[in-house]
Amino acid sequence: MYRLVLFCFFSSAALLAGVKSGSPAPCDSEIYCTGPILHQVQKAKLFDDDKYFVDMKLKAMPDVVLSAFHNLSSQMPNMTVLPARLQEFLSVNFERAGSEFEPWTPPDWHDKPKFLGGISDPKLREWAEKIHNLWKSLGRKMRAGVKDHPELYSQMYVPHPFVVQGGRFRELYYWDSYWVVNGLLLSEMTDTAYGMIQNFLHLVSRYGFVPNGGRIYYERRSQPPFLTLMVESYYQATKDKDFLRGALPALEQEHRFWMQNRSVAVKVNGSEHVLNRYHVQVGLPRPESYTDDLDLAEGLTDDHKEQLWMDLKAGAESGWDFSSRWYVDGGGGHNNNKNNNSGSLRDTRTSQILPTDLNALLCLNEKTLASFHRILGDGDSAALYDQAAARRQGAMESVLWDAERGAWFDYNLMTHAKHSEFYPSNMAPVWAQCYSRPEMGEKAVQYLKASGALRFPNGVPTSLRESGQQWDYPNAWPPLQHMLISGLSKLPSEDAQQLAFDLAQRWIKTNWLAYIKYDAMFEKYDVNGDGKPGSGGEYDVQLGFGWTNGVVLQLLERYGATLTSGSRQVSPGLLLPLVISAALALR
Repeated sequence: MYRLVLFCFFSSAALLAGVKSGSPAPCDSEIYCTGPILHQVQKAKLFDDDKYFVDMKLKAMPDVVLSAFHNLSSQMPNMTVLPARLQEFLSVNFERAGSEFEPWTPPDWHDKPKFLGGISDPKLREWAEKIHNLWKSLGRKMRAGVKDHPELYSQMYVPHPFVVQGGRFRELYYWDSYWVVNGLLLSEMTDTAYGMIQNFLHLVSRYGFVPNGGRIYYERRSQPPFLTLMVESYYQATKDKDFLRGALPALEQEHRFWMQNRSVAVKVNGSEHVLNRYHVQVGLPRPESYTDDLDLAEGLTDDHKEQLWMDLKAGAESGWDFSSRWYVDGGGGHNNNKNNNSGSLRDTRTSQILPTDLNALLCLNEKTLASFHRILGDGDSAALYDQAAARRQGAMESVLWDAERGAWFDYNLMTHAKHSEFYPSNMAPVWAQCYSRPEMGEKAVQYLKASGALRFPNGVPTSLRESGQQWDYPNAWPPLQHMLISGLSKLPSEDAQQLAFDLAQRWIKTNWLAYIKYDAMFEKYDVNGDGKPGSGGEYDVQLGFGWTNGVVLQLLERYGATLTSGSRQVSPGLLLPLVISAALALR
């Protein structure tokens, strides 16, 4: 009888949220992912950030807490608990967010890693030391209770301590950690980097893929699959073949997940090609952004709400949450206008877009998996991954490459056309070195110069559209800057090499100036202001910050002999293209 009452209770809560009670849930928890407690607490806006509640630890078993809430709400009109009583209920039944960690300093941290010696500018060298120090403040170790009583936490148990991003991000995150791992390796913190990679391998063994982040409300969605590249970074630093051999089965399992669950066949010019997309079939609000999702879907039919919530989760899976990049024709998608990123956040259709950068990353993963098999002496398996990479490269050139513009563009499955707007992701195949002819890379450099994206003094913006979303203009994000700079640096021309250095200098300058002003590293920056943090989106700009630190350390390690903390010097050869692109942008 008790279970029947609770079932009716949960069903009514789902209907209150305006969704069908049969919708798949973000996770199985009736507190952290679905149910009346989540709905009423988040709707009451007891915290500035919806994420805070779903990060709180239970003081008693879930059934006890659910029963207590049922008893409380049954005394209220319409079973709705007043905010003051909700606060009291939370204080009795939950602990503050973040209480699942104990103090921990990475034991392999030490002063003066060798890369610091290659930084010529004394101000930048001192700054790099301070960033190196930040690893200590960002280290986290779970209390034993997370393993012994997982039902009391939204935190996923992983066996090793790790480095968080910072701010509201109290848990590990997937793609962010690629740049963290690379920064840790530069800081000679090999054991900490190893532990982080082992955590991700553990998550693959549990879920079949790496979830978006280390909370159970993320367990139905992933993020850009960088684990293979993390393993490659660690192997290059250590040459540990036993580590590589142990990691390889999980890397192949993750690759199968993406091919079985996130791929789609598309026919172009009579030929069928298989490419990948982000796609999360969970038609309920995100628990950590519950009221944002409810408000955004207000007035839609149930079917349209579910579709929107699925596509918002797919946007979160992309890491670009959120961006005009995922808008489709005001939601209609009924014309063949290639400039079809119009609309608003409500028009997000991430699952209907084949992203250039995801497919470039998977192409690089396939080539890297082939190299792993060759290192371990398995030529037959290496050949299979080489063939997979070749197929994908061919598909990308057939579906995404635009020879006239000289770049790769996301493909819209609804309009059967490419999206022509600028995003740094249009250059991702250069970073992945996933293209067949050398002239394609050089054409992409000319595309970048003509795009108008280089006219900003403090980095390359995430788009040229000011939508109010954080993955759009005027924000610039560390991973995108690094991928762009790294890709350009791999091209043979002096022009591309100089542009890579120039962009590195701009990025170091804006990060350094922000640190001088605020004594902090930020997750994103504004391309228009020297040392100005980014803005927009669902939450305030966060401090910390894991991937920002990793990117800066990598750029200082690569270009430290010539980067300066003073004024940015633009190569004379780049001035004319910049002037032309600026003039075109003002038309």
